[in-house]
Amino acid sequence: MRIYVVSVLVASAALAGCNTILGISDLTTAGIDAGGDAASQACTPTTTRACYTGAAITANVGACHDGIQTCQPSSTWGPCVGEVVPGPEICANGADENCSGAADEDVDLDHDGFTTCGGDCCDSVECAEPALVNPGAYDLEANHLDDDCDGAMDDPPLCDDGLATNASDPRDFARAMDLCPDATTDARRWGVISATWTLTDGTGVADPRSHAVRDRFGTAVVPHAGAALAVLSSGVAADADDLDPAFANNVSTQRMQTAPVPADWLAAHNGALPVAPGCPAPNALTANDPVMLTLQIRVPVNARSFAFDSDFFTWEFPEWVCSPYNDFLVALLDSTWNDVPANPRDKNLAAYRDAQQKIWPVGVNLATLDAGLFTQCVNGAVGCAVLGGMTATITTCTGTDQLPGTGFETGTPGMCTTASVPGGATGWLTTRGNVVGGETITLRLAIWDTSDGAYDSTAVIDHFRWSGTPTSPGTVHD
Repeated sequence: MRIYVVSVLVASAALAGCNTILGISDLTTAGIDAGGDAASQACTPTTTRACYTGAAITANVGACHDGIQTCQPSSTWGPCVGEVVPGPEICANGADENCSGAADEDVDLDHDGFTTCGGDCCDSVECAEPALVNPGAYDLEANHLDDDCDGAMDDPPLCDDGLATNASDPRDFARAMDLCPDATTDARRWGVISATWTLTDGTGVADPRSHAVRDRFGTAVVPHAGAALAVLSSGVAADADDLDPAFANNVSTQRMQTAPVPADWLAAHNGALPVAPGCPAPNALTANDPVMLTLQIRVPVNARSFAFDSDFFTWEFPEWVCSPYNDFLVALLDSTWNDVPANPRDKNLAAYRDAQQKIWPVGVNLATLDAGLFTQCVNGAVGCAVLGGMTATITTCTGTDQLPGTGFETGTPGMCTTASVPGGATGWLTTRGNVVGGETITLRLAIWDTSDGAYDSTAVIDHFRWSGTPTSPGTVHD
């Protein structure tokens, strides 16, 4: 915890005419101890001292005042208790809640479109980057700042309590991913503008069994955030105990729907489906039993990237690894981002780029990559059903603890070796992409069977979050 952080980013001209508001001459360090970071300083247990974690310029101004720290038995300072730091200004009450030195001032000194009386809790010197802190921002995780001016720090919104497992509204699926709120007509506010279920070419109606909201998947795969998970499947989006939709044998489930794969993604690969290096091409360009969620999202003004977590399960493992039956999961991003690191040219964030710059799309054939992206399995031979015999050996499996109860652990064991189990999964992966703050993006999440409609695959998706810094786009194990 840093005590009395000082911000000097506001020019004196921005405060001209506001001589009752704190000015640059007031920017002095009000630290309580010459030793710097107070939380790391040694102390004598049970002693106390004054403390304040807001910007130093706001200490003991207006409603803001110090708290008390107590030295712990470990001889380190405890939390700052009882302090009041700047909050949104409430007009017409004669109080100075944002601790600027003036009561009820209704100004927009940082020109972010939000005034102090309109809920902007950092309009000038109350934080380091005032233009990125307002009710239209996202409360970034672990930055110790109330980015969205809701009165609490580091509390990104959660919106997946009480969702129905058979929810047909695609916005509920977004909520299960922890992507909320819904955008309003106010262009300053971020959120989901629209959400649709279709087949992979953007037309048609996806089978309702292809998507579901669950509180867990199997016995071990639980939400990374909130109370729910989002599940997409080329079979039925259910584990062995689920209902509505109910579990079905994902070896033989065929929904008998087909569609072209996303046209822009295919065009970026010169009309051929991308395949893992060394593996054969699919038998056709058709997506079998497909489902696609298309989300149009207004990005928070303080976001520069986003991430979400996913776990890809497939019945094609182990016998059909590195075959034409390479089921795909794609995450296609349309954004105006043109900086570095660049988003993928083909728009697909659900892919891994290896040290030789080869692209490995998320799918069955990740199991041929010796980079630890396919881990929920038993090491040994794979591809034993492929024409010509066994084609590869997997060595990156770390166990099968995420498979019980999913349905992907049932069936006939020993398909390729006596030790192998039917079905496998990547384990949790993290997918990232870059965005421009305030822009409107489109994110398409799709899964399908390739070359046939049998031996289905399922993806569990959760913990969508924004970040204030650019990222290295793609999919990795974190």
